[in-house]
Amino acid sequence: MAFTPGTTELIILLGLFFVLFGAERLPKMAKALGQSKGEFQKGLAQTNNARDTIADLEAGGRTPEQVLIHRAKAVGINPAGMTSADLEKKVSALETLDSEE
Repeated sequence: MAFTPGTTELIILLGLFFVLFGAERLPKMAKALGQSKGEFQKGLAQTNNARDTIADLEAGGRTPEQVLIHRAKAVGINPAGMTSADLEKKVSALETLDSEE
């Protein structure tokens, strides 16, 4: 069975905190706790950025457009003047033909 503190217990705990740490130190501790939470949130955001970085490294540090241009040149297409959508269609078609042969 879980312990759920009531109002009386919370008042006693708050009183103990004031006695142990003093009224001056409690706001400083609360501020430090808030800053720690902010740093934790920043760390979580950087974790997501790390995933993006790993994906970029797997692509050789190139953007998706650069990867598409590299694929086009590998199958013998000059990508100059083509839109990304048209280039993707042509490259995919030629890669499919090459894999069938």
